[in-house]
Amino acid sequence: MTGKDLVVTFLTTFEQRDLVKASTYLAPGTIMTFPGNNKFKSLDEVVAWSKSRYKFMRKTYEHFDETERSGVTTIYCMGKLNGEGLDGNPITNVRFIDRFDVMGGKIVDQEVWNDLAEVRK
Repeated sequence: MTGKDLVVTFLTTFEQRDLVKASTYLAPGTIMTFPGNNKFKSLDEVVAWSKSRYKFMRKTYEHFDETERSGVTTIYCMGKLNGEGLDGNPITNVRFIDRFDVMGGKIVDQEVWNDLAEVRK
């Protein structure tokens, strides 16, 4: 499985809320950093945090970049977020970038950036 394939499979599985399966793509000790420098060690923590931000969110992928250095494959995933806010209003076309480091076929680090705060003003 390529780094891109691993990331897409992880994100798709996580989006479907199959947290047990999605967790199998994460190495022990993986830290996931989300906007506001919010750091999580488990997918359950990410889900709990996201419940205060929106009802649901889906990703549309536009581009992937992949590099390899010193045994670490870094994948950048870019696209748009679409979903529903807590107030029931649609959230559309919000830019995002996710950065993943992969070693030994597992995600060892994830960083997430998006413009959701700008849209929610």
